[in-house]
Amino acid sequence: MIETEIKIPFAGSAQEARELIERHGFSVSEARVLESDQTFDRPGYELRAADQLLRLRRSGSRAMVTYKGPTNRERYKSREEIEFDVSDPAAFELVLDRLGYQPRFRYEKYRTIFREPGGQGVVTIDETPIGIFLELEGEAAWIDRVAARLGFSTAEYCTASYGALYQEYLRAHEGASTNMVFGTGPSPEKQRKDT
Repeated sequence: MIETEIKIPFAGSAQEARELIERHGFSVSEARVLESDQTFDRPGYELRAADQLLRLRRSGSRAMVTYKGPTNRERYKSREEIEFDVSDPAAFELVLDRLGYQPRFRYEKYRTIFREPGGQGVVTIDETPIGIFLELEGEAAWIDRVAARLGFSTAEYCTASYGALYQEYLRAHEGASTNMVFGTGPSPEKQRKDT
């Protein structure tokens, strides 16, 4: 499967984002849940050097493994994505350890997913420790139509990963945690007030 998506930094609150999305015909398809993501790589960062990602995500009672291939970052972020559920995430981590993979970057977000009737993609609200982001995932033409409906221009599209966005955040916030997790930095609301 090829995943095509963009992020849009959102200056308002999560409630304001939800009201905007629902006002344009979308409704919640997956309720707000904490997602805790852990990436893995070899000691020499072989996956990162090859622009690949191996991630274990815990979301509510569900655990999923995701492989993402090299990224095409032009107007949209597009890459191969293979994802599957695992019944025993601790055992999966043990297998990775035995194969020489080590935990690298950990990041958290509260995610709410929206769809519209007959829609071809999803709109997501991601509440992260560094701010609120809308994520639009679907075909390129659908992304452009929905972004315009929501009042955003293509100039506001962001194709950076949360890892890259957090590295940028760290350059401006000395002493912050090396992982993007809640409880180690300002809340999204405080972050908005400070900027």
